Amino acid sequence: MKNVIGLFSAAVIGGLTVVLFSSKTPTIHADKIVDQAIQPSNSTAKYTTNTNSNLAIDFTFAAEQTVNSVVHVKTEYGSDGTPIYFDPFDFFFGQGGSYQPKMPAMASGSGVVISADGYIVTNNHVVADADKISITLNNNKTYKAELIGKDPTTDIALLKISATELSYVPYGNSDDVKIGEWVLAVGNPFNLTSTVTAGIVSAKGRDINILNDAKGNTAIESFIQTDAAVNPGNSGGALVNTKGKLVGINTAIKSNTGSFTGYSFAVPVNIVKKVVDDLLEYGVVQRGYIGVSIRNIDSEFASEKDLSTTQGVYISEVLETGAADEAGLKTGDVITKIGNTEVSNIPELQEQVGSFRPGDEIIVTVNRNEKEIEYSVTLKNKNGNTKLYKREFTKLNAVLGGEFRPASDLEKQKLRISSGLKVKTITSGKLRSAGIKEGFIITKIDQTPINSYEQMARILENKKGGVLIEGIYQNGMKAYYGFGI
Repeated sequence: MKNVIGLFSAAVIGGLTVVLFSSKTPTIHADKIVDQAIQPSNSTAKYTTNTNSNLAIDFTFAAEQTVNSVVHVKTEYGSDGTPIYFDPFDFFFGQGGSYQPKMPAMASGSGVVISADGYIVTNNHVVADADKISITLNNNKTYKAELIGKDPTTDIALLKISATELSYVPYGNSDDVKIGEWVLAVGNPFNLTSTVTAGIVSAKGRDINILNDAKGNTAIESFIQTDAAVNPGNSGGALVNTKGKLVGINTAIKSNTGSFTGYSFAVPVNIVKKVVDDLLEYGVVQRGYIGVSIRNIDSEFASEKDLSTTQGVYISEVLETGAADEAGLKTGDVITKIGNTEVSNIPELQEQVGSFRPGDEIIVTVNRNEKEIEYSVTLKNKNGNTKLYKREFTKLNAVLGGEFRPASDLEKQKLRISSGLKVKTITSGKLRSAGIKEGFIITKIDQTPINSYEQMARILENKKGGVLIEGIYQNGMKAYYGFGI
């Protein structure tokens, strides 16, 4: 298996979070499980649902509905002949063992068929950086898989095989999942064919801090926690309810041995649906942002801020020109609802906001001075506008290595500039290589004034050769940078 441990930093919607588990017990990707995501509307495979509520709990129906729709995902790395080194002892325990060369390395996990025409959902960590991906169905037929898209911030990837009339798992609604509800985990642990285990939902909205993103993107972690046995090889597999409907994608386990010892975690299917829809329609995931820095509330913090409740998410800062700022939210407000859904902590807020796109209008309920107030908030993208981006824009961001927002009127007035696009964050890319620092305001590119990300994209999308960037820092220092594309 490919080493997928080491992703431990917290990522939240612009704010602080609370670590829920002791670092003495490592959280490990349920290495290779797959689950189904959003079914394309033209799917034709048939399924049935047990609606007799008078029957005792019977897992056979759900198992029969699922096992033929959960697949084995095999990946190949280093197929160019480069030696790959892998130590399974070090993977599970983080120590010891001697490295042995493998050329190429092989890894495996699980996946869930979500449409009759061959779309399959798995975890991003199952297929990340793979040179080749193959799918084996429960009837032992094997297909070459195409990677349609992936989203590291939710650990979801979408695959496609050339097959028709496949059995698939129908979607459930993860918002309806209740603590104490029976669920089944279906996957391919230890490279076996589809295997079923049962347990209950022990918690919802769990943030276990495993979805680091090297590019600085905020992760969405609001896992369904269960005590259904999940082991290496289960990553990407299905978590289904007793009606055989998909409610989550098995992703990680809480273990100090590398195998299941108590709890497992699944990405809620409502998040999966959103990711799959975006990948199919746009080629990239569309993320909507409220534009606030936030933190959870505990008794000590509630006493310090004189808050009457510990339920909700505290706004520690409203970002200038962001969606919340324009809607009228204020620092010190406590977000209690998104739409009709109550949110009591950051993961629950992430999950609800993560189901919307830039430009969507949502109702945010806040507690201000012990009064409930509703605001209509139009979400923005990370570049400060409501545009939906195609894959080309994402490629441009990756090349430049940064996030941007338009310079505010106050910044323009203070710095005496008439145009400007501010560099909010810097990751690896052309901007860092050129020496540009965070906070730099780009005023011109190749002598053309820049006021928006769209203007910059139009100039750079088909650019070949040298690029001249002019701008100014917050202290008034003007600077010029050049790099090649």
